[in-house]
Amino acid sequence: MIKHLTITTPGQGLLEFTDKLNAVVREANVQEGLCTLFVQHTSASLLIQENADPAVKRDLEQWFEHLVPEDDTLYTHRNEGPDDMPGHIRSALTATHLAIPISGGRLALGTWQGVFLWEHKRKGSARRIVVHIGA
Repeated sequence: MIKHLTITTPGQGLLEFTDKLNAVVREANVQEGLCTLFVQHTSASLLIQENADPAVKRDLEQWFEHLVPEDDTLYTHRNEGPDDMPGHIRSALTATHLAIPISGGRLALGTWQGVFLWEHKRKGSARRIVVHIGA
């Protein structure tokens, strides 16, 4: 089964969509299998991360801002604004695809794990994620 999820982001940051993904898994009615995800964008990425303490999300976002700043003089790609090239680098450093086992009809995530879309651009956008569920 292939399904497309559209996640509308308000701007830069981590946005959890575990509940939406769980709904797709339930709809597929697969007891044992694999859920693969692919984000169809070059300035957004996917991440499995802690979803219990909001400080984790905040710290990751701040650390990435420090690691890949918008005003680096090394950037030559500036056609789409000052946040575009940093968005491409941040996406390259993280992941554009994930694979999560399905066990007992559920995503085999750990207790504190959630699935996040990481928007790397300041302006919000509608991001498309391809979800494939196979037995």
